[in-house]
Amino acid sequence: MTASVRQIFPAAGPELPVSPVTAEVPGPPAVAALASLYAYPDSGGQPGPPWVRANMISSADGAATLDGRSGGLSGPADRMVFAVLRSLADVILVGAGTARAERYRPVQPGAVWAGLRAGRGPAPRIAVVTSRLGPDLDDLLLAPAAGGPSIVLTTEAVPEDRRAAVARRADVIVAGSTTVDPAAAIGALARLGLTRILVEGGPQLLGQLFTAGLVDDLCLTVSPVVAAGHAIRITNSAAETGGTALDLAHVLADDGQLICRYLRQPAVTG
Repeated sequence: MTASVRQIFPAAGPELPVSPVTAEVPGPPAVAALASLYAYPDSGGQPGPPWVRANMISSADGAATLDGRSGGLSGPADRMVFAVLRSLADVILVGAGTARAERYRPVQPGAVWAGLRAGRGPAPRIAVVTSRLGPDLDDLLLAPAAGGPSIVLTTEAVPEDRRAAVARRADVIVAGSTTVDPAAAIGALARLGLTRILVEGGPQLLGQLFTAGLVDDLCLTVSPVVAAGHAIRITNSAAETGGTALDLAHVLADDGQLICRYLRQPAVTG
């Protein structure tokens, strides 16, 4: 049976076939439809202000992982949306813990749709947030990347010789004294012209971004699985966010999975 995804909110739409990721131009009709649903704000062809989008998955009972990794909660349509979101992004922002656990590597052109990257590099860059810059990240940070070298957002507390060693193969940016400041990290990416920012976790980084009021857009897949146990939620921060209010933009459905997009409600002034 061919997998498909259907929009069920705000209005029912046609079933869209789920296709494997290829570098087709412009890609199958489902890719174009999804790209329209997840389009970034139009900035008239120029780099606009940063737009921070988070893409996460959770079980029906709120767990962010199954057996320690998020991939165990995914499905064909969720993976297709994942590839479309990566195709649309300038940069993928990820915490060091998630990069290690999920075995991140630079994005290859064959893993995104080339037709969604007109006027940009063949793949989004990876930006890793790390306060200590340990050698266990070297496979990711120092690997050749088609979209450009990996970016390291780190702190003054990391020894200068270690930062210098990594800077030979990656772009190193100091964005805090002992911990990485979320606003400084987003600002640094924007100054590089990387304004379409896709956050893929982990929960600590996402919690910090929500607490700082920096997340514009949450893409959340709810998987029809009960994980139980002690898995953490998609956000995990020592500080409260104050209850960030979100508007539901759309819901897609595939084989019991609900693929939702939420937009942050505008701040009320006056």
